[in-house]
Amino acid sequence: MPKRSTDAPGRRRSARAVAAIAGAVAAALALAGCSVAANGDDDDRPVVLTTFTVLQDIAQEVAGEHLRVESITKVGAEIHGYEPTPGDLRRAADADLILDNGLNLEAWFAQFVEGLDVPHVVVSEGVEVMSITEDAYAGLPNPHAWMSPLNVQVYAANMADAFAELDPDNAEAYAANAAAYSDELRAVHDELVAELATLPEAERALVTCEGAFSYLARDAGLTERYIWAVNAEQQATPQQIAGAIEFVRDNDVPAVFCESTVSDKPMQQVVEATDAAFGGTLYVDSLSEPGGPVPTYLELLRHDADTIVQALTGSAG
Repeated sequence: MPKRSTDAPGRRRSARAVAAIAGAVAAALALAGCSVAANGDDDDRPVVLTTFTVLQDIAQEVAGEHLRVESITKVGAEIHGYEPTPGDLRRAADADLILDNGLNLEAWFAQFVEGLDVPHVVVSEGVEVMSITEDAYAGLPNPHAWMSPLNVQVYAANMADAFAELDPDNAEAYAANAAAYSDELRAVHDELVAELATLPEAERALVTCEGAFSYLARDAGLTERYIWAVNAEQQATPQQIAGAIEFVRDNDVPAVFCESTVSDKPMQQVVEATDAAFGGTLYVDSLSEPGGPVPTYLELLRHDADTIVQALTGSAG
């Protein structure tokens, strides 16, 4: 098995993808005078473009009615190795502000915005970053900082500042929205920590496909184990699966999980080789459709906490 690069996850694949559509950049810029709200839509609010749906929902809470917030990627998209399209470039060229998570999450982003005269803000700036501890990416920042609602308080404050600069007339509204949302985030943090604290000591292990739950596990006092550290070009090697199987057996882990944006087949191998049940699907990188289980970021957190507790305690209906 060829050795993976220790560069940011997905960088090589993303570089190829962006290079493949480089010819579309000129066309995108040529269309920059066209509004994102074209196709008969007369919405003339400033347009904020986020890199994925979780950020879109958080940003909309801060923006309120004053900004139009959209996501580059659609519901269900795998964000790490996303391959931008010419249409994405056109939308970015027309936006008034672009928000990205940073921390190497969007490995494709730097080349995506290169040449665009559009400001962008890294919304994770200022959070207390955890490092990846295993695999080829050991030592790099774990990008999933939004899985701690306390971190998202920082995200919201950063967004409020960026929106105030974009639209000074509504600066007070953005600050008030961020403060109110921060209170909700604190309440949800307290809820999920209290819920996960009900787990018996022997069941406080969270085994997932990707190491995307480090911040949640830290907040709730769970032991985290995963098959691969970050979604990348090569994942679920026999050694990685064997390591997860060994951990589940040694710790009598009752249930294991996988994320909505990746295949659960590797984790099903762990289930087949152990006494653990498949506990369900967790959400990290994407919300669901409006009628689905996690239409908002706060519902994502609640869903994941409920799924974890019910599966590990055997209380799922």
